[in-house]
Amino acid sequence: MTPQHFLAKNIIVQGITGKNGSFHTQNMLSYGTNIIAGTSRRDVTKFGNVPVYKTIKQIQQTYSIDISVIFVPAPHAKTAIFEAIDARIPLIVCITEGVPVHDMLKIKQRLATSSSILIGPNCPGVLIPGVHNLGIIPANLSTPGDTAIVSRSGTLTYEAMNLLSAAGFGQRYIIGIGGDMVRGSSFIDCLQLFQNDPTVKRIVMIGEIGGTGETTAATYIKQNINKPVYAYIAGLSAPTGVQMGHAGAILGTNTLEYANAKRQALEKAGAHTAESISRLVSLIS
Repeated sequence: MTPQHFLAKNIIVQGITGKNGSFHTQNMLSYGTNIIAGTSRRDVTKFGNVPVYKTIKQIQQTYSIDISVIFVPAPHAKTAIFEAIDARIPLIVCITEGVPVHDMLKIKQRLATSSSILIGPNCPGVLIPGVHNLGIIPANLSTPGDTAIVSRSGTLTYEAMNLLSAAGFGQRYIIGIGGDMVRGSSFIDCLQLFQNDPTVKRIVMIGEIGGTGETTAATYIKQNINKPVYAYIAGLSAPTGVQMGHAGAILGTNTLEYANAKRQALEKAGAHTAESISRLVSLIS
């Protein structure tokens, strides 16, 4: 994962004529995102001024593609992601919610032998302020700058963006990796990107209960990150065994999945932590 994956210009939308795809495509276009084409199962050839095709292969006869943003319904998400992987699209951003776990396991297997990177599914996507919007993140809350955000939660991402912008800390990357149990890119993938990009001066990491990705990320931070990391873990009061919003936000018997355990691990790794997003932003200097 490199800056070029996120700054590349030729973008398509899979599912461009669906209810969600069409609404958010219009928002992305309004932000200046260079959407060169889209795919749809419907018998249409245009979405506004954007040409629409049946397949990615048909698009590639005319255009090179750097990024695909996927809005297709969950039952068809695996097929859409496979199509993008087989087309060797470098960055795939899947917004779709409710992708079955067994489908994601197959997708992860296919990704492991491909050159593609997947963000999501069940995520708000990626925003590069001042450059383009790849998904559903409300760009009006952001300002360009040198802070990088990676988050499992969409709404907490939006709160962090807004507070950072108000405090004078613009953003370079805003990446929502999604809250499902099985996802494409991880905290570590994004942390490595932020560490290697000299334009990033500080990192904001937002996690939540369930899984051990944040704890694993804490180890990575301690060993590999020399930029300041500010971390918040949602779910301090979450009850055991109850799903809280995301499919991945559910506490099991592993104490490492608890918010306090993750926060402690991040503190030991040198990250600054707080009990709320607003308090976390107030710690940034």
